[in-house]
Amino acid sequence: MATDFRLRLWSCLLLFLTAFSFTEAFYIPGWSIKSYKDNEAIPLLVNKVYSDNTQLQYAYYDLPFVCPPSGTRHAGSSLLSGQSISLNLGEVLRGDRIMQSDIELVMGQDQECNVLCTRNVSRSDLRRAREMVKEGYVAEWIVDNLPGATSFVTVDKSRKYYAAGFKMGYKDISNTGKYRYYINNHLTIVIRYRKAPGRDGNRGGKVVVGFEVYTKSIGPQKRDGDGCPADINDADTPMELYLPPNATTDFSLQYPHSSYYPPESEQDVDDGATLDIPYSYSVYWREDDKIEWSHRWDLYFVNQEEGYRIHWLAIINSLIISGLLSAIVAMILARTIRTDIKTYKDASAEEGKLKAKRRSRPGSGARTPKTGEKMGTGLLEQVGDTENDADVSSDEEALEDVTGWKLLHGDIFRAPAYGYILAPLVGSGMQLIFMAFGLLFLSSFGVLNPSFRGGFVSVGIGLFVFAGLFSGYFSGRVYKTFGGLNWRRNTLITGLLFPGLLFCLIFILNLFVWAQASSTALPFGTLVGLIMLWLCIQLPLVYAGTWLGYVKTGAWEHPTKTTTIPRQIPAPAWYIRSPQSIVLAGLIPFAVIFIELLFVFQSMWQDKSGYYYVFGFLSVVSVILMLTIAEVTIVTIYIKLCSEDYNWWWHSFAVGGSSAIWVFVYCIWYYFMRLHIEGFVSGLLFFSYSFMACVVYGLLCGTVGFLTAYAFVRRIYG
Repeated sequence: MATDFRLRLWSCLLLFLTAFSFTEAFYIPGWSIKSYKDNEAIPLLVNKVYSDNTQLQYAYYDLPFVCPPSGTRHAGSSLLSGQSISLNLGEVLRGDRIMQSDIELVMGQDQECNVLCTRNVSRSDLRRAREMVKEGYVAEWIVDNLPGATSFVTVDKSRKYYAAGFKMGYKDISNTGKYRYYINNHLTIVIRYRKAPGRDGNRGGKVVVGFEVYTKSIGPQKRDGDGCPADINDADTPMELYLPPNATTDFSLQYPHSSYYPPESEQDVDDGATLDIPYSYSVYWREDDKIEWSHRWDLYFVNQEEGYRIHWLAIINSLIISGLLSAIVAMILARTIRTDIKTYKDASAEEGKLKAKRRSRPGSGARTPKTGEKMGTGLLEQVGDTENDADVSSDEEALEDVTGWKLLHGDIFRAPAYGYILAPLVGSGMQLIFMAFGLLFLSSFGVLNPSFRGGFVSVGIGLFVFAGLFSGYFSGRVYKTFGGLNWRRNTLITGLLFPGLLFCLIFILNLFVWAQASSTALPFGTLVGLIMLWLCIQLPLVYAGTWLGYVKTGAWEHPTKTTTIPRQIPAPAWYIRSPQSIVLAGLIPFAVIFIELLFVFQSMWQDKSGYYYVFGFLSVVSVILMLTIAEVTIVTIYIKLCSEDYNWWWHSFAVGGSSAIWVFVYCIWYYFMRLHIEGFVSGLLFFSYSFMACVVYGLLCGTVGFLTAYAFVRRIYG
């Protein structure tokens, strides 16, 4: 029977794997197709600038060296240039600041050159521009919900793919060996379009299927009367971000006895000198029937297809580890525990017979003689007593064979210390499980895709808030099972502990980001909105769930009764002690996910211009991870119980979430070995975000381990 169940489980898992391998590339487009007629104006939006070398993002129009918005209204948009469009919560949290631009696009009309502005830049602003070019900042513009992209070709030159954004500038080494920095001040915009599907296409409608941006740095020389370059293609003098140092400052005269002179960057003291940077752009429309509108985002993911073999390797690696653990668990359940349970039940029956035998034998043991009756001292009576003693000793010897976990039936369900903390942690873990699997499900089937900008974060927060009902329910039931009495206090701890710690950490980080004037900083109104979601929606849902779990449903009934006096726990072996076993057990789940974790980290920290969109593989690895955590917890708790240690409640939670320790160690290694992040604030953001992610991961996996261990213990003692 157990074998059939395992076969059915593996069959379902393989079916799940096959289904998600196909749905991984499945794409549900945006809410509606937007078509345009010939000569119809199309708005171009500007968003932000970001870099792979720092965690600080900035709104595009906040930069002091780009063309500022003119504040005029352009065709195709109801907004003035520089006005922000309405953003969802996810867009605000990810640092988006989308605004209307002054660039005019008209369907089907090429524009050889348009002058955008000539920006007058001071020395301090020029220094800021050089720093951003040095750090590799990339700008993001948007047309028809598509981010402007830099076009690349694969190594074999068979396919083209996009990287979102375009470089703001570049650096080069001069003849003197010093770096020179250049600004990309001319942009060639290529819009790819095709005939709209359906009736709109029959009426002359067209849809945008590609948005490419090609950059060029052109100096101020050789320009026509309008300010455009005389020859864009043959412009050989780039626009350098350079002003000669102050001629009035002669450090050899100011410091005659010093051999050190400040570098050129420190000599740029603001003296009123400025540099004029001319900005211009060209627009070209190209019809492309090879790209379907529903697949226009595929070009942003083509480069990820090269890693598909590694994704499959990660799944095979996970299946091998999970399969070995499944074999171990099956052996424990099918042989050891089944034999132990039979021995345990036989011992219990022998104990019952022994008690009945003692009650049924009036001559066994010492008895008080009646008045006037003499105690028998004959040989027969002595022989009879000897036989009774022999029966009792043989029964007691049978009971002495009961060892290990079978001795803990009176202590196995004893309430743990600090159960009023463990119950809220389990509740928060269930809340995160609901959120995580909801996000994976929606992402795997394409509902949450890059065209739904900020959708992943927005839906995640919505699921987390709604899952407060599940958090309160499980926290209340576990708290009742532990014998807790004050369920309202448990409600407050559940609703405030984890979300409160998370919000406090985000608020403190926000202060550092505010000081850097970064768009990553959350506006005050957004912070107030998050507090309202937390206290006015989630907390009442937690209260309702706790009432349902504690008052309405009640505690789980245990199959055995707990004794009054706790049993003494013998000294365990070194590998069973809590710290060692917890750390060692966490290595196995980490081995399941570490390959896929590399792709997640690369998308989040190292290649922000790309999009992580292989949620099918991630979902399969996540399911295997949950099975692995369950199996590791069962094996670990069984070994702990065999050493006659009944303190398994906290241990199961810690074993389930212990792989978070190794994930954080991996984050530290990744920061120092793979990233090139500079600056205290960027490093602080990286480690703080990594710590929060590991806490979330640890709570989620710890809850899986706790519930698995509880089901396992109930099964073997039931």
